[in-house]
Amino acid sequence: MIVVIFLSVLLGAIILGIPVAFSLLICGIALMLQLDLFDSQILAQHLISGADSFSLMAIPFFILAGEIMNEGGLSKRIIDLPMKLVGHKRGGLGFVAIIAAMIMASLSGSAVADTAAVAAMLLPMMKTTGYPVDKSAGLIGTAGIIAPIIPPSIPFIVFGVASGVSITKLFLAGIFPGLMMGIALASLWWWQAKRLNLMTFSKATKEELCVSFKNSIWALLLPVIIIGGFRSGIFTPTEAGVVAAFYALIISLFVYRELKIKDLYKVILAAGKTTAVVMFLVAAANVTGWLITIAELPQMMTEFLEPLIDNQTLLLAVIMISVFIIGMVMDLTPTVLILTPVLMPLIEEAGIDPVYFGVLFILNTSIGLITPPVGNVLNVITGVSKLPFDQAAKGILPYMGMMLTLLGLFILFPSLILVPLQWML
Repeated sequence: MIVVIFLSVLLGAIILGIPVAFSLLICGIALMLQLDLFDSQILAQHLISGADSFSLMAIPFFILAGEIMNEGGLSKRIIDLPMKLVGHKRGGLGFVAIIAAMIMASLSGSAVADTAAVAAMLLPMMKTTGYPVDKSAGLIGTAGIIAPIIPPSIPFIVFGVASGVSITKLFLAGIFPGLMMGIALASLWWWQAKRLNLMTFSKATKEELCVSFKNSIWALLLPVIIIGGFRSGIFTPTEAGVVAAFYALIISLFVYRELKIKDLYKVILAAGKTTAVVMFLVAAANVTGWLITIAELPQMMTEFLEPLIDNQTLLLAVIMISVFIIGMVMDLTPTVLILTPVLMPLIEEAGIDPVYFGVLFILNTSIGLITPPVGNVLNVITGVSKLPFDQAAKGILPYMGMMLTLLGLFILFPSLILVPLQWML
């Protein structure tokens, strides 16, 4: 009965168009009434405690860093360097999009923000030079979901807080899978570009390359500082968010000088709005997560999947298929917040490395960002490209298939994630 109430109230509220955070609260109230635990003071306490976490402080700072970079010219220079390096090759703009998305991912950790920035700068150029718009949009959209995997990843922070898994380990574990995602996309695009009659650009001279590298060096130093800092123990992932925001601000104001003091209000307001949405989701999910534990839903899930516990690969496959289906109709953050407390006890009982599972889980929910009908990144790329939704979805399918294939490889061969992690540690 508890499971029926949980699913029917939550999904019913979402179908009615109620925002996910409020849907989670309504679901929590319904569970409290069913369990005869309703108390508005307890509800308020768990709502507040859900956002009262030092680790979550990284989220507003990384969001602010991303806003500053877009406004302060760092993003533009990040795209200019790969343009000079590979823009002259057949399909060069596609490779530029992948490289730029990976660099942007190492700066902000937001798939939607990175996709919007790269698409706004590259898609018009790809259109005017004769690139197929649907394939170009699909490539950029899929490259955008590398952001939740390469550190600093906001979804890793959310998963780490919800599960109690080390955020530093999650960050380090995401580096190699993120690079593999980029390599897989580049391989598929290379195969497609060979079959297309695409316009090429003139090769940049050594002088132009040097100028471009000199202009972008300050932006490229940021991921080195962030990853090097928390790997060496100089600062925590939370403190890395402060470092990223401060560094981006100084470079934008005093080095590139594209960000003006008067623009700071607009930048901080945009970051504040995005942060408010994420933090309210986290707070509301804490209420539902607490009640899920009280109602013993994780134990029910464990009992249901107990026959598969001895076979880790099969268990992970079943979980990942279920998560993929849920991710098609629910956004990344609420999916992570709702399912993490349900799945983690099962993962621990099966003896699966929680960091390894976290990477698989976030990769899977990231793929949900480009799957119809709800995928946020798919909607962003549809808006920027001005394509009909069905054409944009069709253009993204081959790349989504590549990401699902990569997810399957990670399930079959855990060492692809665990061995590089051990080396990083």
